[in-house]
Amino acid sequence: MNQQNLAPFIWNIADLLLGAFKPSEYGRIILPFTVLRRLECVLEPTRKQVQQQFAGLKGSPVDLDLVLPNTALASFYNISEFSLATVGSTSTRANLEDYIAKFSGNARQVFEHFAFDRWLEKLEKANLLYLVTQKFATIDLHPDVISNHEMGLIFEHLIRKFAESSNDDAGQYFTPRDVVRLVTTLVFASDHDALNGEGVVRTVYDCAAGTGGFLSSAIEQVYEWNSNARLIPYAQELNPETYAISVADKLIQGYDTKNIKLGNTLSNDLLPHEQFDYCLANPPFGVKWENVQKAVQDEHKQLGFGGRFGPGLPRVGDGSLLFLLHLLHKRKPVAQGGSRIGIVLSGSPLFNGGAGSGESEIRRWILENDLLEAIIALPNDLFYNTGIGTYVWILSNHKTAERKGKVQLIDATAMHSAMRKSLGSKRKLLSEAQIADIARLHDGFADTPTSKIFNTTDFGYRRITVERPLRLRFTVNAENLALYRATKGAEQSEAFAALLEKTEHFDDLPGFLKAAKVKKLGKAGQKAVLSCFGNKCPEAEIVRDTDGKPLADPDLRENENVPLNQDIHTYFTREVLPHVPDAWIDDGKRDDKDGQIGIVGYEINFNRYFYQYQPPRQLADIDADLKAVEAEIAALLNEVTA
Repeated sequence: MNQQNLAPFIWNIADLLLGAFKPSEYGRIILPFTVLRRLECVLEPTRKQVQQQFAGLKGSPVDLDLVLPNTALASFYNISEFSLATVGSTSTRANLEDYIAKFSGNARQVFEHFAFDRWLEKLEKANLLYLVTQKFATIDLHPDVISNHEMGLIFEHLIRKFAESSNDDAGQYFTPRDVVRLVTTLVFASDHDALNGEGVVRTVYDCAAGTGGFLSSAIEQVYEWNSNARLIPYAQELNPETYAISVADKLIQGYDTKNIKLGNTLSNDLLPHEQFDYCLANPPFGVKWENVQKAVQDEHKQLGFGGRFGPGLPRVGDGSLLFLLHLLHKRKPVAQGGSRIGIVLSGSPLFNGGAGSGESEIRRWILENDLLEAIIALPNDLFYNTGIGTYVWILSNHKTAERKGKVQLIDATAMHSAMRKSLGSKRKLLSEAQIADIARLHDGFADTPTSKIFNTTDFGYRRITVERPLRLRFTVNAENLALYRATKGAEQSEAFAALLEKTEHFDDLPGFLKAAKVKKLGKAGQKAVLSCFGNKCPEAEIVRDTDGKPLADPDLRENENVPLNQDIHTYFTREVLPHVPDAWIDDGKRDDKDGQIGIVGYEINFNRYFYQYQPPRQLADIDADLKAVEAEIAALLNEVTA
C-alpha cells in the first residue's frame, strides 16, 4: 500500500467506531494508534536484541536510557514482550497498557498527552479494542516503506479529517508543505554556502510548531543540500495532541525531544534563554490573545526591551505580531553569526493600527532597526482553512551589504498552479518551479514588475494634526440663556439676558460681548459663552482665546500623513493650504521618541506598490453583452411558454 492511499485506509478504520463513538471522537483514537504503530515499526528490526540486552541488565544499576537506545538504533526503546499483533483477544487492554508503559520515557509521554489510556478503556467497553488493534497491526509504517516526509503528510491528512468531523480548525495545526518549502528556501538560500560546509551544525526553532512539519521540512531541505549538515530542532506547541505527534516525529528522526516544549509560547516561553540560527513559524491568523493578556502586559511593563514585547503590543484581537516579536527576541547576536527568520502572516500586520498604535510601533522598531529583509505576497487559497491573502516575512539581523537599509517586496500572487482536487479551502499550490522562480526574484534583488526595492524609511510617515479656526454666530434666546445659567463657569448672565428681546445676531465674539456690555470673561466663562450662545457659521469671524490666539474647531480637525522623507511644512504648504488657507499645524502634537512635530507611524500598504490601472470596459461592449443576455433569456422564456 503506497502513501497516497494509506491515509484514507487508516481513516477508514474509523468505520469500526460508527455508532459507539461520535465522529468528533474518531481522531482521538485513530491518531495515537497510528503513532503507536509507527513507533512499533521503527523498533521492530532490533526488538529481540533489545529484549535480550534488557534481560541481561536486570538487577544491575545501569541506566537503561544510556544503553538500550544504542541497541534499538533509535532515540527510544520498548522492553515489553507485547506488540499490537500479540496483545491477544483476552486481557487486550491490560496487555496494551503494559506495552505502552514499557516504552522509554521520551516515547511514553506521547501517549500521556493523547490521554490514550482513557480511550483504551472506552474501546474496551464498546468491545472494539481488539478489533481496532488488529487492524493497525497489519499496516506497515516502517521508515523504509513510508518516509518521514510521507508520514508527516499522513498525519496532516488525518488531522484534517478529524477536524472536519468535529468542526474544528485543522489549518492552525500545520502549514501546507508547498508553503513550507518556499519559506525554508528563502530563509536558507542566503546561507547556502555555510550550510554546505563540513560538519555544519545549526539550530532551528518554531514557536507554534503544530505537528512539527515546518521543522521536518527544514531538516529535509538542509539534508538535500548537504548530507553532512545537521539541523537541531527546537519548538513549542500549545495543543497536547499535535505536540505528541511532533515529539513522535522527532523521536523517529533521532532527535532529543527535550527541546520540544508543550505550553503557550506567548505567556510562558519554555526556552527562555535560547537563541537560534533560524526561526520558522506560521502562527494562527487573527487569533485573540486575551487569555494571556495579563502575562503579556506584565512582561511588557516590567521588562520593556529587556523582554520580548518592548516595542509595543498589538490590539487584543490579533496576536500575530506578538509571535513575530517573540521570534526576533530569539535572534543570535551578529557576532555569533546572527539569525534568519521566516514567518507566515495574514495581511493585517502590514497596516493595522495608525501612528502611535502598538502595531505601528512594532513595525517602526523592526524597520528602524533594519531587521526586515523581504515580504512576499502569496496567492489566495493556499491554506486548508482560509482563502485570504497571506504573506511571508523574511527577517535578518545580518543582511548583506546591498540589502542594508532596504526592504524587498515581491508580488507572487499570480504564481500558482491549480490543484486537481481541493483540500478544504486549499485550491492552489506552489510548484517546485514556481518556488524556484520566487527564490530567484528574491536572490536577484532588483526592481521588476513583481519585485520592488524600498528604503526602510519609505514606509514611515508623520501624522500631523491640521486645525481650522472656530467660527461662531452668537444669539441669545430663552433656551440657550437657561442653559448658560445652569452651566458651570457661567458669568454675568443678566448682562446676556439684556439681549434676549433683540433678534439680531453677532458674527464675532468681541461684538457680542460689547453688545451685552460684558467687558471681560475668565476662561471658564468664555468657554460657557461659546458652548451656549455660539452656533457654527462659516461666514462668522474667527473666535480667539483670551490671549488672542485662534481657537480650533474640533469638527474641522483632520490628520495628514506626511512621508518621512518630506518636510512637513513644505508638504503642508503644497497639499493643504491651497484648499484651506486658514488652516495651521498643531505643533503641540509631537512624537514621543524624537520630539518632532507629528506622530511617527509605519505601514506597508502592499497593494499600493503593485497596483496596475485597468481601464473600464467600453460602454458599447457592455451594452452588447447585456443585449446578448437579454436575447438568451427571451429564447428560454419562449421555450417555456411555447
